[in-house]
Amino acid sequence: MSTVQELYAEAEKLKAEGAHDKAIEKLGELLEMQEDYTLAHLALAILYGKVNRHDDAVKHGQRACELDPEDPFTFTTMSVAFQRAFQGTQNQEFIKLAEDAMAKAHMLQAQG
Repeated sequence: MSTVQELYAEAEKLKAEGAHDKAIEKLGELLEMQEDYTLAHLALAILYGKVNRHDDAVKHGQRACELDPEDPFTFTTMSVAFQRAFQGTQNQEFIKLAEDAMAKAHMLQAQG
């Protein structure tokens, strides 16, 4: 049985190879083992955006922010997920959310 770190490494390799659906599947396996693995949620936020599953991307980005609310990187990733959601849907609400997430990232970075 693979560890969460091994599953994450496998998912990253699949992502690098462009096998987004397989990487998503691998990260799903990881989250079944450890639901609070922030990096998996961040990776899913990006991957789901790449396959036009924007609601899922936003969900995982928000979960990562809940799990690690003091890390500017999580909010930067959330901003990217919102930007991709806007590109895929043209829903203006996503631009505002992207700006808010980036502002939060900058605020946290300034505090650090």
